[in-house]
Amino acid sequence: MTSDTTATAAAAAPAAVRRHRVVIRFAGDSGDGMQLTGDRFTAQAAQFGNDLSTLPDFPAEIRAPAGTLPGVSSFQVHFADHDIVTPGDRPDVLVAMNPAALRANVGDLPRGGTVIVNTDEFTSRNLAKAGYAADPLEDGSLSAHQVHKVAMTTLTRGALAGTGLGKKDAARAKNMFALGLLSWMYHRPAEGTERFLRAKFARSPQVAEANVLAFRAGHAYGETTEAFAVTYEVAPAHPAPGEYRQITGNTALAHGIVAAGWTTGLPVFLGTYPITPASDILHELAGHKAMGVITFQAEDEIAGVGAALGASFSGALGVTTTSGPGICLMSESIGLGVSLELPLLVVDVQRGGPSTGLPTKTEQADLLQAMFGRNGESPVPVIAPRSPGDCFHAVLEAAAVAVRYRTPVMVLSDGALANGSEPWLIPDANSLEPVDPDLATGPNAPDGSGEFWPYLRDERTLARPWAVPGTPGLEHRIGGLEKQDGKGGISYDPDNHDRMVRLRRAKIDGIPVPELEVDDPPLADTDSTVGSGSGAGADRADLLVLGWGSTYGPITAAARRVRGLGHRVATAHLRYLNPLPAGLGDVLARYRTVLLPEMNLGQLALLLRAHHLVDVISYTKVSGLPFRAEELQDVFLDHLDRGPRADDMSFRRSR
Repeated sequence: MTSDTTATAAAAAPAAVRRHRVVIRFAGDSGDGMQLTGDRFTAQAAQFGNDLSTLPDFPAEIRAPAGTLPGVSSFQVHFADHDIVTPGDRPDVLVAMNPAALRANVGDLPRGGTVIVNTDEFTSRNLAKAGYAADPLEDGSLSAHQVHKVAMTTLTRGALAGTGLGKKDAARAKNMFALGLLSWMYHRPAEGTERFLRAKFARSPQVAEANVLAFRAGHAYGETTEAFAVTYEVAPAHPAPGEYRQITGNTALAHGIVAAGWTTGLPVFLGTYPITPASDILHELAGHKAMGVITFQAEDEIAGVGAALGASFSGALGVTTTSGPGICLMSESIGLGVSLELPLLVVDVQRGGPSTGLPTKTEQADLLQAMFGRNGESPVPVIAPRSPGDCFHAVLEAAAVAVRYRTPVMVLSDGALANGSEPWLIPDANSLEPVDPDLATGPNAPDGSGEFWPYLRDERTLARPWAVPGTPGLEHRIGGLEKQDGKGGISYDPDNHDRMVRLRRAKIDGIPVPELEVDDPPLADTDSTVGSGSGAGADRADLLVLGWGSTYGPITAAARRVRGLGHRVATAHLRYLNPLPAGLGDVLARYRTVLLPEMNLGQLALLLRAHHLVDVISYTKVSGLPFRAEELQDVFLDHLDRGPRADDMSFRRSR
């Protein structure tokens, strides 16, 4: 190539525009590979060093009706050169593989946003299936957006003409063409994706090579076409030093369970039945036999939790994973665990309900079930992670509580956390706090009789001894019938039952919970985080926004926006839902207005009003989708503008 030719090519290359953050949404049929495409773009962003957050959204059916709105599958990724906490409200770029994907998602695109469409799928038949009376690519209805028409299927087939694949099989690689085009557009590294494709399809080298060629073809199309005037650059973020990996909430839960075996020195037994969106935890743990993990796929949820509880009786860390419908079936066995006072880790990855509900959508509506969904007085600790990476630490903490206090512990994740992903700082295993299971080793009777009393309690924790079956001298009776305090024999004595019920409650209430941290920075310091437990003294915001679980990201992002507009707002997030932090009531009472967004109809608000007699205002959403930061920003501003009102208690909003 001559120097003149080189100069001409450089001059023709699209200009690179720097962006601080970008949101991209890939959308198509559930069989178009949008989840794989989005996941690979996410991996590229992670490899490049961006901070990121993702939101997969897909139908419950294995193969939803092709070309229809209910069959649309999408994957949204938000990547940035700074710390972010949500997968983004609206996409800057929408990649639509067919008319249904365009119609289902274009309403979220802001004015001036970019649409990249696969024109090969815009046939009259597909337009009709999507409900279009006219072709939106021709009728001017997309004039508010930048539209790029790309014949992805035709170009993919052309690129794979020499591979020996038929037209139908070749067309399946069009998602990799789209990935290659977006990778070029945003200067993403390509080597990792090509290695991934060859590894994923290692058993079919022809298919692997076809996907690589399609990926390269999409990249080359971006380089050679004149349709794109600019490309974009998003610089790496600058997180704390350490080794990071991209992780989903379910994978983080699985790794936390493995780590719990490490910290307690106990073998881990997972008894479970597959259920969306919790099944990936089983899939991940099944590959960790070398780490002392045994997985058992039972015939149903009742058998799964029963096996897990039996494993705990035998001296293992018993774990079961499920979603809301499974918790319903497990309630009797969880109550048995309360009565037996044995460690049991119960992970509930919440989804839309009731009944089968919305299997692939998210919700926070199992809180009251976790708190009270058992017969009798049967309290259990309830812990909720706030982000995909935090799932690791939450389940590790829950396991420590279960072992130390001899109790079932509920972990409330949800679909948004389970399937979402973010960069995760990999902890040093040696830095994890060890937990002594303190297994019983001999008789403990205080009367010197040489007997073993299975319900003689630790004075500090009120936990009973944990005796492994087969240990000489530690024979004892178990079962669901009420036990005699101390000696453990079956007892129908009214006073004994009253005492045992109160002891079990006191044991849970006595679990130490960290003081609630309130982020209430003054206006001059809106970027600071984490104030004292009660706000900044007498000088505090009028509005406190309280959250739990996956609402952390949208609440935090909305608070940043409101503060950026010159308003003051405080935020706090609950990790422990039972027991609640000791000073919570005092914190709530110090703020003029307390707002609580939840993806249910106000379950935590109900509990807080009962516990603390504070007029907590609910803002609720049960659409199966997470809150958006812009949505919460408007709610925050509404309450800042109008102040408290007499009808605040009844303020509700559902979408």
